[in-house]
Amino acid sequence: MQISVKGKVAMVTGARRGLGLAVATGLVEAGAKLVAVASSPDCLELRQAVKKLGGEMLYLRADLADRRQRKGLVAKAVKRFGRLDILVNGAGIQHRQSAMEFDLAKWDQIVSLMLTGVFELSQQAARVMEKQGGGKIINIASLASFQGGWTVSAYAAAKHGVAGLTKALANEWAAKNIHVNAIAPGYFDTEMCAAIKADPVREPKIRDRIPAGRWGKPEELVGPLLFLASDASNYVDGHVLVVDGGWMGR
Repeated sequence: MQISVKGKVAMVTGARRGLGLAVATGLVEAGAKLVAVASSPDCLELRQAVKKLGGEMLYLRADLADRRQRKGLVAKAVKRFGRLDILVNGAGIQHRQSAMEFDLAKWDQIVSLMLTGVFELSQQAARVMEKQGGGKIINIASLASFQGGWTVSAYAAAKHGVAGLTKALANEWAAKNIHVNAIAPGYFDTEMCAAIKADPVREPKIRDRIPAGRWGKPEELVGPLLFLASDASNYVDGHVLVVDGGWMGR
């Protein structure tokens, strides 16, 4: 069976930068129609990439930490393209602070965006996918879905939740031909990780533990995602696929 998404309609949240930008561009390059969601006024870099590739894109501006702004997003995608085949829940933010001092407003924002928001958009998408006969939901998890990290208690809690939610939704929806899985990226060279990558003490320690000996490139997430987004993975449900250069094996 071919790994193909040609002609499919894919929604990607957090599509403006980093891994979200890479997978959104990769889906368009593979022939999908794109619904990009981000909180910024525009996605100029993504728009330029889509135009260069000759693709189609609908941009929806929304702060996904705000429940009011999450409402009806999938319906807008369906109104434009008539269906939704793939949902990639990739929006995320980071806040580093000791657990004793952690700002509860930041906690609420992170959990709302990265866990509750993932559930709500998955729920919206699944209702559409059930009516049309199936679909794919891919959640972006993290190494923090398995580990606690350091000074990232809200992020780790949310990402642990994403791993559990992925399995819970798969249990309910696999028989409906709605396949829910997740990808857990390791250390990738993105804007979110810029501070750690620039840290002369932490960066060498991280790189030394990665068997591949380097950080990942955002475009290296596209292949695994296309597999999970295509019919080639129709018997894969509730799986968290680690893409980490071997980090978790150490």
